[in-house]
Amino acid sequence: MNTQKTPQNTLEDIKVNIKLKLAAFWASFMFLYIYVDHFALYMPKKIAGIIQGKVFVFDISQGFLLAALVSVSIPALMIFLSAALPAKINRGLNITIATILVPYSLFNLAGEAWLHMLYGAVVEVIILCLIIYNAWKWPRVEI
Repeated sequence: MNTQKTPQNTLEDIKVNIKLKLAAFWASFMFLYIYVDHFALYMPKKIAGIIQGKVFVFDISQGFLLAALVSVSIPALMIFLSAALPAKINRGLNITIATILVPYSLFNLAGEAWLHMLYGAVVEVIILCLIIYNAWKWPRVEI
């Protein structure tokens, strides 16, 4: 007979489904990804460069803006795809996209990198590594 009592204020710890966990990682990444760029607008001379038609060394053009939107749409779509795709495709896609985005996130440090950009890049890379790790360790079903 078990005489131990469970305390009444014990919190239930519900195991989170891997798909939901990956979608949450992508949502977190997405917020950081956008806010790092947003806060860069507060840096001296950034707005003046934009008014002159330049971002870093790139001319602002339709092609540049399309590339920027594509780069933001990939992690945005991964939020949904992580929740919706079948396990095998999901796992491979999460590992592949996160691996590609690691150097892409670090590229944002090229040129004049302020502390907020360094912090953002470090946290982004940590989240991407967590995505890769969790997708790699995707739970298996015993047959």
